[in-house]
Amino acid sequence: MLTARFFSFKTAIRHPVRDICGDFYVINARPWAVTLALTPQDELVLVQQFRFGVDELSWELPAGCVDEGEDPLKAGVRELLEESGYVGDNPRVIGQSWPNPALQNNTCTFVLVENARCLTAQSPDLHEELAVRTLPVNQVLEWARTGIIRHAMVHNALFYFEPWFRARGA
Repeated sequence: MLTARFFSFKTAIRHPVRDICGDFYVINARPWAVTLALTPQDELVLVQQFRFGVDELSWELPAGCVDEGEDPLKAGVRELLEESGYVGDNPRVIGQSWPNPALQNNTCTFVLVENARCLTAQSPDLHEELAVRTLPVNQVLEWARTGIIRHAMVHNALFYFEPWFRARGA
């Protein structure tokens, strides 16, 4: 098994129905949390950061790995503060998904925070350089539809968020 900072690989997986074994690479990844931080002006907090996998800057919602033993809700609130300097009220889980169940065994939890406001400066990780901005919800949704936002877990978070946002009359 190969182990790295955020994941490890496993092989030789037994099929549960046919009871045969095959070599498959599955990424044992830590859970993730993605935070939708909604301001009183109905704007969402976004961060732009360099993504090594695609070698490009990416506009995203604040997100990150859930630490060992950490509750995903608390991880979402922590990541929001670390990456953006924002805090908010009434944090709650609005959904969860498997990022890529063909290759990974982790979950991604989507956290909604209301009344988001900037409290402090960011405290990014060593390899993070983040630009922070807020945009109206409709513009964020348009960025997702037109490909300015391309991160799949951000799209997934917006999928859970939009019906809640529309139901409140926004």
